[in-house]
Amino acid sequence: MTDQKQNKPSLSQAGLTPTHAVSATDQYGELRDVRVAGESPLTLKVDDREVVTLMTLGTHPELLALGYLRNQRLIDNLDEIKSVTVDWQREAVDVITNSGSGISNWQEKLANRTVTTGCGQGTVFSCTLDKLYAERLEQKPIMQSSIYALLANISKHNEIYKQAGGVHGCALCEGDQILNFVEDVGRHNAADAISGAMWLDNMSGANKIFYTTGRLTSEMVMKVALMGIPILLSRSGVTQMGLDLARDLGVSMIARAKGKAFLIYNGVENMTFDQSPSKPG
Repeated sequence: MTDQKQNKPSLSQAGLTPTHAVSATDQYGELRDVRVAGESPLTLKVDDREVVTLMTLGTHPELLALGYLRNQRLIDNLDEIKSVTVDWQREAVDVITNSGSGISNWQEKLANRTVTTGCGQGTVFSCTLDKLYAERLEQKPIMQSSIYALLANISKHNEIYKQAGGVHGCALCEGDQILNFVEDVGRHNAADAISGAMWLDNMSGANKIFYTTGRLTSEMVMKVALMGIPILLSRSGVTQMGLDLARDLGVSMIARAKGKAFLIYNGVENMTFDQSPSKPG
């Protein structure tokens, strides 16, 4: 779903190979060839001013940079961005704005940061929190059968995890269809990359489901709410702060979702139980 036309920044294409071959000794004392997930530091700069250093798999660095700026509400309009260029030799991604003046109200926005429980370490800026409660998400219906079909489709992904482990996966979904699937060393990085892709495509989150392999913390709820996505699904658990925030913002929260099992922590009134499995015994 797209709205009015917008200008897109020029992007480098500097994605890294996600896994690397190494040797390890197994429980029998035998040497085995295995693969491990990559992890690289990437310093985000806007008009040559450092914002943050992210630890990332590096497969979608340009989208990660865009999504980070969008989800932190450091830049609100994609038209403000001229280019996004990744240079792995410098371990940096340079975001150049059309004005060349960087982030507006720079000192104010970056003055207060909260370190979150995101893998590696996440950061939430005060300006993100200021805009979080701008509007409550519109509730959307959920079919139990669609959740089961979506989980079955998602099981066909996680390619990097299957090869090497050590990564989280996030997916943007509509019904039982997966529109975008991203893996990274931190679930917040994968979420930001998806957000960046949505921003480039001017895509609404209103009728989407966001899936993550990681736990549903307050940071993950913030990210999906800022993307306008009303339904959050995870195979992992939730935190109390994440649940409180989901209730405040109107995010339907479904977790511990695997096979035919799941727990609805918020938004049960939106679920149609059309495919309830038989109870054991």
